[in-house]
Amino acid sequence: MSYRITLLPGDGIGPEVTKATVRVLEATGLEFDWVRHENLGAAAVEKYGVPLPEHVIDSIRSTRIALKGPVTTPVGKGFKSVNVTLRQKLDLYANVRPCKTLPGIKSAFKDVDLMIFRENTEGLYSGLESYDERHDIADSIARISKAGSQRIINFCFEYSRTHGYDKVTVVHKANILKLTSGMFLRLAQDRAVQYPELQFNDRIIDNMCMQLVVRPQDYNCIVTTNLFGDILSDLAAGLVGGLGVVAGANIGDDYAVFEAVHGSAPDIAGQNKANPTALIRSAEMMLRHLGESKAADALHDALVDIYTEGIYLTGDQGGTTSTDEFATQLATRVKALLN
Repeated sequence: MSYRITLLPGDGIGPEVTKATVRVLEATGLEFDWVRHENLGAAAVEKYGVPLPEHVIDSIRSTRIALKGPVTTPVGKGFKSVNVTLRQKLDLYANVRPCKTLPGIKSAFKDVDLMIFRENTEGLYSGLESYDERHDIADSIARISKAGSQRIINFCFEYSRTHGYDKVTVVHKANILKLTSGMFLRLAQDRAVQYPELQFNDRIIDNMCMQLVVRPQDYNCIVTTNLFGDILSDLAAGLVGGLGVVAGANIGDDYAVFEAVHGSAPDIAGQNKANPTALIRSAEMMLRHLGESKAADALHDALVDIYTEGIYLTGDQGGTTSTDEFATQLATRVKALLN
């Protein structure tokens, strides 16, 4: 069968890491029908007047799955994040971020295996902001719903059970935010009763940050609200080598978008030196989502082999290998493992 997938290369280094990832995916022998859309963000604003054209949303609704490179988001001004808009329009409520140690990468810890489950559509990212010009006061509302909280909590517990994890930690600020974080905590506590085989605990967000940089091996699956999850997932990425080597997925009941979570790095765009590992690991998640476990295992094992060997590494990991050569080496190993 052929998998029809919306392909969003993004901007900056996006097209380069997307090209590398597509090459590695096609080395699995699976057939892909790529529905490619080049213009997102600033390029789309220039061409269509909006950063996320409706035909891109329609494409994902049609294919039900997308692979996406990084898109530049203006800081403090300009258009709304394409990522946030995608998540809200397609109701991709579960942001899933695995942060797992790769061999050969210099980091302060070994054997880190964290899964961050971040509620993806509400909280402080709901976009409910106002500005009082008379008093120069800006307000932002963190909207937390029972339904939105329950579904990400349920997603985390079920994922933990089906993927062999034994610990779930809910992260909150219920000591101060008694209604919003308090509700999230209570719902997680209620759900934990239905999973007696899992070790369950809770941590206040500031304590959790400290815990992760002292003893990350004590934790497996972490579920939390939107802003806290955004912060923790980047912190956890730093424990295993940075955003350039971790995967990301946005999953809802009907659609899923797999993406590189790092920035678009315009300073090195077009130089064939970007590390495509993050998007490649996201592609591995996509393969598992499609039920292609054999291909996903081959991709995973080939990537581990590359990093264990330590010869074909890109500049961010201390090597001199180009983006294209990295993809060539990885694709060759994937083919060998599947033949």
